[in-house]
Amino acid sequence: MMNLRHISNIVVFASITLGIYSAPVVTGQQWVLAQESGEQQTRRTPALRSKVYEQLSRAQSLADEGKTQEALNALAMVEERASSMNSYELAMMYNFYGFIHYNVENFEDAIASFEKVIAQQPIPASFEQSTLFSLAQLNMMRGNYNKTVEYLERWESLNEGVVPAKTHVLKAQAMYQQKNYQDALGYIEAAIDAQLNSEQGFTVPENWYVLQRAIYYELKMPEKVVEVLETMVRLFDEPKYWIQLGGMYGEIGEEKKQLAVLETANQRGFITSASDMFNLAQLYYYHQAPYKSAKMMEMGMEQGVLERNLRNLKFLAQSWSLAKENDKAVPVMRQAAALSEDGQLDAQLAQILLNMEKYDEAIVAASNAIDKGGLRNAGIPHLILGMAYYNKRRFNDALNELANAENFERSRGVARQWEKFVLAEKQSSERQRVEVASD
Repeated sequence: MMNLRHISNIVVFASITLGIYSAPVVTGQQWVLAQESGEQQTRRTPALRSKVYEQLSRAQSLADEGKTQEALNALAMVEERASSMNSYELAMMYNFYGFIHYNVENFEDAIASFEKVIAQQPIPASFEQSTLFSLAQLNMMRGNYNKTVEYLERWESLNEGVVPAKTHVLKAQAMYQQKNYQDALGYIEAAIDAQLNSEQGFTVPENWYVLQRAIYYELKMPEKVVEVLETMVRLFDEPKYWIQLGGMYGEIGEEKKQLAVLETANQRGFITSASDMFNLAQLYYYHQAPYKSAKMMEMGMEQGVLERNLRNLKFLAQSWSLAKENDKAVPVMRQAAALSEDGQLDAQLAQILLNMEKYDEAIVAASNAIDKGGLRNAGIPHLILGMAYYNKRRFNDALNELANAENFERSRGVARQWEKFVLAEKQSSERQRVEVASD
């Protein structure tokens, strides 16, 4: 079976781009409004005094105006009186620090600030939960996957309702990056199932399927990869998913489906890269459709997508030859042979020319093959020369080349058979000449 798995560029599975949710940073003003609207508290927490809130709001206003350093200076003034502040006020102050650092993409300081938020106790449970989730997302952004899982598990310990699907996804992402593929699979499947079965009729985001596909691939479950890709083709109809699905059908031995999918992708204009063109041409060749193979290669070269290098020219010539389009195969094979350092392609060219009864050209090509060397069967060019000379009625030259072919084990048997035949023809020709002369 021809190995056509590379047609899908499967390496993408191991390096997927994971969608990261932007951290839901909570401002001081939002939290005060939430409490004033009657947010249920599950803990007894101290109140946020209006004087402290006003000072924090001033820092936020400066941050909103883009005056980052002035906002930080305002918070520093508040922090000078930290000894007189309760746990909730301190948590709100550090939350504002985190908010400002996050907005200017100073993520390490934002993480440090949010860690100080949850270090203050007691604070409202919902405030702690929101901050824990922000920390999980920020650590995911920074590649701190152990921390991501740790904060998510702390978040789950405080959660009293149904765990949102996006939480499962974030945990699956972190575990995927940790190469904990089995546990990651459980979480991404839980997320997708929850989304599909939601009463609100939620759809599953594309990147969730991307992650599920990647996990299945890492777990060496190609049939499951195929199932996910079939879904992705149906839902998103992206060229890359068609091509990857074709590659995975080849991976599981479904060559007919592979060809059908990739041929459809080609008809829809999805096969555009050099690697995909070449791989589809190989697939046509493998399925005994050499003419389509040659046309694909020819189109790629005409478009400038496929280079006219040795590999491509050789394969194009072989495709034309198998399609019995020798007139098209010969000029391409000549170009390929000119680029090759060994004589293998010259020998193939000589065979084609011999079959076309172009004996003089076959003699030149076979001689070039012998001169270059590096042949897998060094007796073949001598056999071709012997046959070409025979057809030109140059019996002595034919017998000399057939004798040379006998020196190689792989061509010895055929050479001896031809030698008997040529010798008989030579003797018959000589008798005829004598008879004509005597008349």
